Amino acid sequence: MPRKFSLEATRNIGIAAHIDAGKTTTTERILFYAGRLHRMGEVHEGTATMDWMEQERERGITITSAATACRVDEHRINIIDTPGHVDFTAEVERSLRVLDGAIGIFCAVGGVEPQSETVWRQADKYRVPRIAFVNKMDRNGADFYHVLRMLEDRLHSKFVPVQLPIGSGETYTGLVDLVEMKAVTYEESSQGARFFVDEVPDDLMEKALQYREKLLEAVADFDDHLLNKFLEGEPIGADEIRRALRQATIALKAVPVCCGSSYRHKGVQQLLDAVVHYLPSPADVGEVHGTLPDSEEVVVREARDDEPFAALAFKVMTDPFVGG
Repeated sequence: MPRKFSLEATRNIGIAAHIDAGKTTTTERILFYAGRLHRMGEVHEGTATMDWMEQERERGITITSAATACRVDEHRINIIDTPGHVDFTAEVERSLRVLDGAIGIFCAVGGVEPQSETVWRQADKYRVPRIAFVNKMDRNGADFYHVLRMLEDRLHSKFVPVQLPIGSGETYTGLVDLVEMKAVTYEESSQGARFFVDEVPDDLMEKALQYREKLLEAVADFDDHLLNKFLEGEPIGADEIRRALRQATIALKAVPVCCGSSYRHKGVQQLLDAVVHYLPSPADVGEVHGTLPDSEEVVVREARDDEPFAALAFKVMTDPFVGG
């Protein structure tokens, strides 16, 4: 049977962060915007799709990893929502072993919290390319730029903002896309399903140009052709930026930073775009090494459809209603 989505159009990603940073809520929004759900569940109401265990719905926290999939344009995105509580760190580590890429979510108020650091180090261990999403920009005390400084100080990666928030707290309305240099705002009545692309507001233009320059400097560091264009003052197109930043992300030399408010339905669709643009497909990951059943012989498999089947079973569940 032919593959419905090519390997290049597939993303195997995880969502990981400190407890209460908004992982499960973000996943609910992703499934809604991708058409998998007709009504978004809420963690605090015990109706979140990914909190499938009764104990998770009662407590409003994720205890075990849960997997789902959705379609975004011509891409298939397989998602694993992981726990954020320190007691379930081993569950996160099991998931990271099978991921091609990940979204690290950070609270715009709390910033880099203890479990955020733990999860980040685990992703470093398994060399998982990442995107950072600064969530909860609608909360009082939200400060995108403070969180950005915390990311750089504590996690020691090259963080490259590709978006800036428009306002914060009660005044948060959307974001500035630094790649396209456009402002994106959201229609409240459609729960963010409809959004509007306009010119960057005048009061944000200076800061947007400042961070656009930083973005161009970052991609020029990863691409000699873009470096020459940057030094010569030639314009660099959006597709060129995305291509260079994708290469840097996959090589673990950069982490694109997005922002939004999953609960208030803002920024999640642009986060999905970033997943497609910057995180690797199985074809980007390269060959994998494993052993044959009942053998210690090491075999190598490349990510190609004509290779023999190979899999890593990372999670087994027991269902009392299934015999065996």
